[in-house]
Amino acid sequence: MDPYQLLSWKVAAATLAVYCGSVAFYRLFFHPLSKFPGTKLAAITRWYEAYYDLILEGQYTFKIAEMHKTYGPIVRISPYELHVLDHAFYEKLYGLHDGRNKYEWACKGFIAPGATICTSVDALHQARRSPLNHFFSKTKVAARQDVVIRNVEKLCTALMHRAGSTINLGAAAGALVQDVQCDFILNKAYGSLEKDDFNVAVADMCQSVGFLRRFSKHFPRLGSALKAIPLNTVSKVANDDARVFFQFLQEIDKDTERLLNAASSSSCCSTEEDTPRTVVHEIADSDLAPADKSLPRVLNEVQTIVGAGLETVSGVLRLMLYHVFSNAEILQRLRAELQTVNNISSSDDLMDLKKLEQLPYLTSIIMEALRMSPAIGSRMARVVPDEDLVYGDWNISAGTPVGMTTILMHFDETLYPDPYSFNPDRWMDVEKRKKFAKIYAPFSRGSRICASMYLAWADLYITLAALAPRFNFKFQDIQSSDFHMVRDEFIIGTKAKSLLKCRVSLFET
Repeated sequence: MDPYQLLSWKVAAATLAVYCGSVAFYRLFFHPLSKFPGTKLAAITRWYEAYYDLILEGQYTFKIAEMHKTYGPIVRISPYELHVLDHAFYEKLYGLHDGRNKYEWACKGFIAPGATICTSVDALHQARRSPLNHFFSKTKVAARQDVVIRNVEKLCTALMHRAGSTINLGAAAGALVQDVQCDFILNKAYGSLEKDDFNVAVADMCQSVGFLRRFSKHFPRLGSALKAIPLNTVSKVANDDARVFFQFLQEIDKDTERLLNAASSSSCCSTEEDTPRTVVHEIADSDLAPADKSLPRVLNEVQTIVGAGLETVSGVLRLMLYHVFSNAEILQRLRAELQTVNNISSSDDLMDLKKLEQLPYLTSIIMEALRMSPAIGSRMARVVPDEDLVYGDWNISAGTPVGMTTILMHFDETLYPDPYSFNPDRWMDVEKRKKFAKIYAPFSRGSRICASMYLAWADLYITLAALAPRFNFKFQDIQSSDFHMVRDEFIIGTKAKSLLKCRVSLFET
C-alpha cells in the first residue's frame, strides 16, 4: 500500500477515534443529562438501544425495567432521553396539559407522515385529532353499537357452526376486531369472520410489523424507502401470509381513496341520511387545512387508525377469553351477573351497551384484562418545550424527552399484589377504582389518549357478554404465561401471538 494512503487511513481512524471519544466524554460529564443515573453505554450512544431493539428483538422495555431496579425511579436511557417509573409522576407527565409534544425521534418509527398518532407538535396534533374525537366519541360509539353487535353475532354464528370442533379462538378474536374496526371506520366489514381460517394471516402479520417500527426508529430514511415501495410490488415477492396482509392494506387504501373522492366532490359533499358517516367524511368535512385533507395524509391517517386498533384490542380479547373460560369460578359469577340483564343470551336480542356498563363484575373483568394487556408495550415520551419539569429533587430541563411505560406501572406489585394473577376482584371496590383513576392507563391519558378507546370498550363488553352465556371453550397447549409480554412490538408482543387453540361447545343451562 502507498505510504501516503496508509497515513491517510491512520489519520482518518485517529480523527474518528478522537471524535467518538470526545462525544462520549461530553455526554458522560458535560451533557445536561449527565447528572442523571443510568447505564453508561446508554448515555453514550443510541446504538445501545438499537442492540436491544433489533438484535435482541424488542427487549429494551425490559432493560429499562432492569435499570430502574439498579439506579432508582428516574434513569437516563439514551444520550437525550429520561425514563421514570413512579406512578405518582404519571398524571404530571401525561395529564391534560397543553403544549406537551411527543418525542419526534420516536414518532419517525411509524413511517406515516401526517398521521395524528405520529404528529409530535401538540398544537398540530390537537387540530388533527379534533375530527377523530368527534367520530369516536362515547355518544357516537353508543349510537352505532349495532356495528359491534352485528359482527359479534357473526362470530357467534361461526362458533355455533364449529361446535364440537377444535378452532383457533385467537384468530376468531382477531377477525372480529378486524371487521368491527373497518365496519365502524370505513362502513365496510372485510369479511374476516366469514373465512375458514378467520383471516389469521392479518393477525399474525400485525404481531410481526413491530420490527419495522423499531428499525425505522433507528434508520428513518431506510424505513421511509421501504414504505415507498408500492404495496402491489411488495405483494409479488411476499410469502402467503404477508401477501394476505398487504392485500388487506391495499383494500383499505382503495376504499379510503374512493370515500375521499366522494366526500370532496361538490356533487357528493355528504353521505346519504341512511348511510353512516365514515372517518374519511369526518376529516373531509372538518376545518383542517387543505393539506391535511390530501390523499397521502388521509391514507396514512386511516391506516394508522385501523392498525392501532387491530392487535391492541385483539390481544386484550384473547387474554380475557383465556382467563374467563379457563376459570370456572370467574365464568360462573359472570354468567350469573349476565342473567340479570333480560334476554342477554338471546341471539336475537340487541344488547344494550349502557346496561352492560352497569354490570360491576363484567366491568371488573374487562378492567383486569386491560391492566394486564394495555394498548402498547413501548414508552411514549413527552417533551415540555418551554418549562422545566420537577421530579422529586431532580430538575429536568425544558425540551428533554421524558417517558413512562404503562405496562411496567400496571405490573407494579406495590400497586397490584400478585400482578401476574388475573383477579377481577381488584376492581370490584368502586372507591379503589376512583383512587386508581389517574394511574390506571390502558389507553394512555391526557390529550393523546387513544382516540378509539370507547369503541374498544364496546368490543370487549359486547363480545364477552355474548360469548359467556352461549359457549364453553376448552383450551389446549396454552397457559397464562403465554399471554405475558415477551417483546416490545409497540403493541404487547406475547408468546401466544394470535394462537388460542381450543375445543368449542355450546353451553346448556
